[in-house]
Amino acid sequence: MNHFTAVVERDADTGLYVGYVPGFPGAHSQGATLDELNQNLQEVVAMLLEDGEPAFEGQFVGIQTVQVG
Repeated sequence: MNHFTAVVERDADTGLYVGYVPGFPGAHSQGATLDELNQNLQEVVAMLLEDGEPAFEGQFVGIQTVQVG
């Protein structure tokens, strides 16, 4: 079983959750709920993996808080 880290944001205009797997071309989707987004991402990643293991364009490292001022 493969595990991938997804970045999730909420679109201010549509209210939809938008997610993508950093560095994995084409691994992105959206959903009205977090559960729907997760299911959609699972389907997209499974479909992309049918072509074999991905050639990642980058590697997710983590997040940082940036303090200004």
